[in-house]
Amino acid sequence: MESPEGFLHGLLAALREREVDVEGLRLDHVCYRVATCRRYRELCAELGTEATLLGEHAVGGRPIAVWLMHRPWTVGSLSIDVLELPAPKAGSPYPEGFEHAEFVVGQDLAAFVARHPNAGWDLSGLMKQANADIRLRLGNGCAKFHRQALRDVIAMEHKSPQA
Repeated sequence: MESPEGFLHGLLAALREREVDVEGLRLDHVCYRVATCRRYRELCAELGTEATLLGEHAVGGRPIAVWLMHRPWTVGSLSIDVLELPAPKAGSPYPEGFEHAEFVVGQDLAAFVARHPNAGWDLSGLMKQANADIRLRLGNGCAKFHRQALRDVIAMEHKSPQA
């Protein structure tokens, strides 16, 4: 698996341009998109030697695998060890590559938005039942901000009697 270093450098620069301060926030995970289900299966097999599968769940009619990397990636002062790998949605092709990074915000999301009022937020994810988020579309990528780490959400799902 390629390193997200170049992707994250660009994303962090775009956040600085929008005056969104991520200093002190936890970089939770990065998302790597693939164009085909075959490529999804190939990468899952490859990642089996580089990472531990935290979970694979059907979301929106397709599987999404979440991996804990054996060796974290480091970008400046940030370290990231969780990779989200979604299979493509039917009819929604994506070019292969890193698509978004998510940060954990240690406060109410509305308060975080208020601290950065001119950033151009997409607030459509605030109504999500599980782990609501806010996002910024930044060139070829996206930065998302939420209250809970993906790893914690997966752990709660494993404990749930419905899981």
